[in-house]
Amino acid sequence: MTMTHRFTGRTALVTGAGSGIGRAVALAFAAEGANVVVAGRRREPLDETVALIEEAGGKALAVTADVTSAAGLGSLVTAAVDRFGSLDVAVNNAGVLEGAGQPVADVAEDAWRRMLDINVTGVLLALRAEVRQMRSQPRGGTIVNISSNLGAHGRRPGVTAYAATKAAVSALTRGAALDHIADGVRINSVSPGPVGAPMSLRPGETEAGRAERMRTEAPLGRVSTVEEVAAAVLYLASDDAASAVGTDLVVDGGATA
Repeated sequence: MTMTHRFTGRTALVTGAGSGIGRAVALAFAAEGANVVVAGRRREPLDETVALIEEAGGKALAVTADVTSAAGLGSLVTAAVDRFGSLDVAVNNAGVLEGAGQPVADVAEDAWRRMLDINVTGVLLALRAEVRQMRSQPRGGTIVNISSNLGAHGRRPGVTAYAATKAAVSALTRGAALDHIADGVRINSVSPGPVGAPMSLRPGETEAGRAERMRTEAPLGRVSTVEEVAAAVLYLASDDAASAVGTDLVVDGGATA
């Protein structure tokens, strides 16, 4: 694969970077020359992501942070700028899916509040901290939120509460994009469908079982890879997408086409 080094000399921050899409995004930015700050609640998986980046010759910093804490997110942005001098790209990927398979009437209140806190409030607080830094920089910055094809694009029984939080992310993205493009901050989102990560496994399902299910359930016939989602993120964050403002790019193998 030929790398274009679109992000050489830039700093990219990725939340939820200890595994799955977040780790793939962090590795992809590092491969294209970015200094990468990886954030999450648990230190060990973040250190693993940093090790993978450094083994490939990249530069990275791990910072433990809770996206539900405004102070914690402020400290995260400060740590990124202190280490690498700027915050040029941010990817708000941290998110949770609670109570899969439960209809609305059976959703536990604590599960609902946890999804709201992380998936919605966490994105809002992250946007605040990131935009405040980026709009103070001469060249501004770009932000990509990770939403979902469930919510604004499609619905499915048993994940209505989760879909509602992700629909909110899509709305937040578009509104914030309009609020801050004049500040030199360009904001978009990527909405993945099922990917090759544990979150897309149904209770008790194996990866082989998921692959068999997706042969008939997805028009593409398979889940998307985390690398494919990362490629979409990098496109929206790059100068190649300079006129994409408030775009919600669906990467779901045709599931909501």
